[in-house]
Amino acid sequence: MHSKPPTRSRRAIWRASAIAGAVALLASGCASDSVKRGYLPGFDDGEVTNHTGTITHLWVGSWIAALFVGVVTWGLMLWCIAAYRKRRDDHQLPVQTRYHLPLELMYTAVPILMVLVLFYYTDRDMSQIQDTSAEPDVNIQVIGKQWSWDFNYLDDGVYDSGQHLIDVGGQTEEDEVDGAPGTSAALPTLYLPVGQTVQFQLDARDVIHSFWIPAFLYKEDMIPGRTNTFQVTPTREGTYAGKCAELCGEFHSGMLFNVKVVSQEEYDAHMEDLRAAGQTGELGLDLNRHQDPPATDDLNLEENER
Repeated sequence: MHSKPPTRSRRAIWRASAIAGAVALLASGCASDSVKRGYLPGFDDGEVTNHTGTITHLWVGSWIAALFVGVVTWGLMLWCIAAYRKRRDDHQLPVQTRYHLPLELMYTAVPILMVLVLFYYTDRDMSQIQDTSAEPDVNIQVIGKQWSWDFNYLDDGVYDSGQHLIDVGGQTEEDEVDGAPGTSAALPTLYLPVGQTVQFQLDARDVIHSFWIPAFLYKEDMIPGRTNTFQVTPTREGTYAGKCAELCGEFHSGMLFNVKVVSQEEYDAHMEDLRAAGQTGELGLDLNRHQDPPATDDLNLEENER
């Protein structure tokens, strides 16, 4: 005789699943803005760029889909454990199934369908984010170098140059710009006008770098001998941290910069300040490294010899 799965177990499982779903739905309705955007960097008073909303929705949607698949998988596993567990008066082996064609077709077709859906939404959003067909309002060339940044404001014919931060761990809140975490007054600052479409031209002088502004939820590689471009429209004024996202050498951790999204008037004033300081023209791609830190190995060697 074969044991019959008790209906009480099934009812209990369905009841528990319904309660768990209701709790999850209620929790999502009461979640904070940080939870709703999947703990991605962001602010409660608006999106940072015209792309951050799209990226956030793709991220959160992917996690919701993954959670749904997980709940279904866990539910089926628990149901099998409860419904087909061995009972005291059951001493026979369960029916041995060698193959089940409909089931095999299902767990082959469903994952393929899931991948195709995820691919569709990812390709749609990435094509939108990487589209550079619009006429930009501002053109800026960013040059990555070991271990800092140069900014050429191409439309205004001025530039700004930076040095890497040697003592990264020694920075305090007093060093931050406008109280923004990850920024420092010792770092170069990239100025962007709010509400204007900016086209970035990304180049590298020496090794591969990666231009990353975490608050923008986007980064792009900088490869020697190759120019990458992307467009973005900052929509929220503020100060943000920027960094290199590609391990590029000994002082990679100090390859940081600030980003200030400001009004058009403040942006124009900064361009005039650079022009008044004599920083006109463009910085080229000639290989150079500015202000390397002192060679401590020689000092340590002299100390050991003593």
